[in-house]
Amino acid sequence: MDAGLLVDQLRRGADAAMGELAHEEQLAPRPATPGQLTARLAPELAERLAEHGITLYAHQAAAAGALLEGQDVVVATPAASGKSLCGQIPVAQALLTAPRASALYLFPTKALAQDQLRGLRSLLPERLARTVAILDGDTPQGERAGVRRNARVVFTNPDMLHYGMLPHHKGWARLLAGLRYVIVDESHTYRGVFGSHVANILRRLRRLCARYGADPRFLCASATIANPGEHAAALTGRPATVVDADGAPHGGRRFVFWEPPVVDPERGLRASAGSETARLLEMLLKRDVRTLAFVRTRRQAEVVYRNVRERLRASQPALAERVKPYRASYLSEDRRAVERGLAGGDLLGVVATNALELGIDIGDLDATLLSGYPGSIASTWQQAGRAGRAGQESLSVLVAQDNPLDQYLVRHPDFFFGRPHEHARIRHDNPHVLGPHLLCAAYEMPLRPSDAALFGPRFSEQAAALEGEGLLTQRAGQWFVPASVDYPAAGVQVRSVDRRQYVVTEVGTGRVLEDVDEGAAFSQLHPGAVYLHQGDPYLVRELDTSAGVAAVERADVDYFTQARVLTDIRVLSTLAQRPFGATTACFGEVEVSRHVVSFRKRGFYGAPQAADAEPDLLGGADAPEEPLDLPPRIFRTTALWFGLPERSQRWLAEEGADIAGGLHALEHAAIGVLPLFALCDRNDIGGVSTPLHPDTGEPTVFIYDGHAGGVGIAEHGHTVLRELLTATREVIEACRCAEGCPSCIQSPKCGNNNAPLDKAIAARLLGDVLA
Repeated sequence: MDAGLLVDQLRRGADAAMGELAHEEQLAPRPATPGQLTARLAPELAERLAEHGITLYAHQAAAAGALLEGQDVVVATPAASGKSLCGQIPVAQALLTAPRASALYLFPTKALAQDQLRGLRSLLPERLARTVAILDGDTPQGERAGVRRNARVVFTNPDMLHYGMLPHHKGWARLLAGLRYVIVDESHTYRGVFGSHVANILRRLRRLCARYGADPRFLCASATIANPGEHAAALTGRPATVVDADGAPHGGRRFVFWEPPVVDPERGLRASAGSETARLLEMLLKRDVRTLAFVRTRRQAEVVYRNVRERLRASQPALAERVKPYRASYLSEDRRAVERGLAGGDLLGVVATNALELGIDIGDLDATLLSGYPGSIASTWQQAGRAGRAGQESLSVLVAQDNPLDQYLVRHPDFFFGRPHEHARIRHDNPHVLGPHLLCAAYEMPLRPSDAALFGPRFSEQAAALEGEGLLTQRAGQWFVPASVDYPAAGVQVRSVDRRQYVVTEVGTGRVLEDVDEGAAFSQLHPGAVYLHQGDPYLVRELDTSAGVAAVERADVDYFTQARVLTDIRVLSTLAQRPFGATTACFGEVEVSRHVVSFRKRGFYGAPQAADAEPDLLGGADAPEEPLDLPPRIFRTTALWFGLPERSQRWLAEEGADIAGGLHALEHAAIGVLPLFALCDRNDIGGVSTPLHPDTGEPTVFIYDGHAGGVGIAEHGHTVLRELLTATREVIEACRCAEGCPSCIQSPKCGNNNAPLDKAIAARLLGDVLA
């Protein structure tokens, strides 16, 4: 593949690519920086490394050496830098030199474990390779007892550790007693709610290891983030040595920022990132360029795949069969088939969510397409890094969405290419997370006051709360789980704070298609909704909220649906506040009420009508909404908020200005920009603005964590509020639209259909707040 030629064709607008090349960054190839281990390796291990022609890079030697010396380590280097070897060498050394030593590998996905298993086994003699095993949801029941009896290294995931191992720790006593190393792979993915759960699971693991006389060292392998040491310590509860100087060689890369074409100059609207990604993917596949296209949502994966498939069927039918969609909620056999097809060359292109962002072996790719900024600099480099893994020059194209975040990056490429990565945030003591895990820990072994050293200062408060609910009972200074509480791990969803999952089943056959979190069920599975599964639309016939089941039926429709959600917020307590110019910036606990009240129908791909709304609004802008009768979802979380300075309130009143529209526009833009400063997705946060909030007594803007209990995003936003609002003002003032557009103040999440909004008022208010 000639990446330079492809970029030239993009610049000239070749074929279906009709947009604009906004920026090109050429990243030069980089040679390796070699490293040397000071520790003496077992002869068999040294021979294996030599047989495979493995010479260590500097970061591999530093990380493996520190781990061998008894330190906890976090290695934070880019994709394809060989982080796996940092843990494989110490683990292999332990197996070869200590007959009872064992190790545990944790991966965020099951596919990653399959890849890493082959790597470790290749470093071991056959007698030891047989003691390395995988335990996950795909492991047959008949094989699990053998893993428990014989394995010295277990490859698993946080879910299986939580559900299947820790509650049954007596059966794993041999492994836990000899545990020398715990390898936490792709640790940057353990952030937000998921990371908060994993932090408690690791504390429960440490607690049981101590019972059996073990004190394992932790290796966290992470993508490049701004706070690898802080994040690793938050996950494990212990400080870690940071290794972040990448010594691996890298091939050259052409990185392009791509702007979709303007389709409505008067309103400043561009074609959607999804439709432009489909056009670019079609162009690359026709040139035999092996391409992985990343999209932001499960629904977009289906829509883009469907669009590309139909385009190719009309022009090159054979190619249409060589492209597939991929997302984590597919059944395992469907995911494995796509992985094998891409690695083996049967597939030329895949449209995927971030489920393929991690280091699964899918072969050497030529190009990556990113449909919209993935939400973080770390994720962007992870996704782009999936191409060019054999050292050849590769192409990465970021297709900008019509939203404040993407447009800021397109206009400020130096912010992306020259800026440190974001901070990863978790909050293991979120009461909605810590409480359930303390119950699980008590089930495994009675809780003692000394466990506060592991679980933190909220330990006693949460233990007392569980006792008050009758879930724990106290005797002789310890907390026990009463006989009436049965297997508490089953009630904890480690990838969300929603303990409940909705099952999507097909009418007639009863076939289970997917599981959906309760938090998303009302907006995606309401009656009348169109739910996309593997490119095919299903119409939701019924949502049984008591049973947690959505009944869907295959339907030949040419639209999908978009729900309208109304949000209200109430201040419960103020945890921090500080002067902020002529106003006050606050952070605290709030109660949020989200109510799905109606929905609209949108057709597959046409001229966009709203922020990143790929398709047309059926019936035009005045099309009626279809009402829904669903209960509100109420949850407690954390938020930042600030009021308007008195001078702003004076001129707003004197001029009779649209205060609601100005505040609403400011809120939208700030939410859109916040992911530049915190490792989060726009869907992880929400906002409310009001000309007079009853709890503050003044015009107020709220930005809140979208998960019950909060996970640290709003708290970080409160810390960097000046930088956040400065960037927000730049986005609004730099946008060329007259009255506001998806690139600055409109939001695809808006429960009020982006009304009212006033761009000019928002810019003036930001000037006052920042003065």
